[in-house]
Amino acid sequence: MTGRVIVLAQDLIWAERLARAVQAVGAEPVRVASIEGLEGALSGGRAAIIDLTALAYDGVAAIEAARAAGARVLAVGQHDDHALRKRALAAGADRVYAYRKLFEDGPATIEAWLARPAEIEA
Repeated sequence: MTGRVIVLAQDLIWAERLARAVQAVGAEPVRVASIEGLEGALSGGRAAIIDLTALAYDGVAAIEAARAAGARVLAVGQHDDHALRKRALAAGADRVYAYRKLFEDGPATIEAWLARPAEIEA
């Protein structure tokens, strides 16, 4: 897998974990920590992983910005926040995974997501 994947995460540990998982599948992670950084990086990336639970930005608004730019989006958040998960999916996230899933199986999960054909909107 090649290409750039933007990683939007406020938490440094999660940003690093997600970036390493992206690297493990042969893609280039581009770490950003704000919606403005995400928007600036989107011109060179067609995929984004967004941490939903940051305080510095609105994760759902970040998904909307990424989708408006034509990027695919994988989101990560708390396993028990069903309302936020539904909002993220409605905003255009391809998938929303719990932190545990990406902690235990990050590279394989990301690789499978990137390998799936992008959904085309009518």
